[in-house]
Amino acid sequence: MCQHQPPCPSAVSADRESARLVAHHPEQGWSLLCNGVVLFEDTGELLPDGQAIAPHRPVGAGLTTAA
Repeated sequence: MCQHQPPCPSAVSADRESARLVAHHPEQGWSLLCNGVVLFEDTGELLPDGQAIAPHRPVGAGLTTAA
């Protein structure tokens, strides 16, 4: 699928999210990567084989402490 040099990581690679954007629809909350992965704004993913990857935001993201 990927015609880039060097080629984008495959959909099953650990670094699959670093593939190039093919389509970006922030108003709908998703983006399509060159490797066929659909990324959602909540950090969830849909792989080309239909497997869903649950959102995986970093621990502590968005947390603030009051002084």
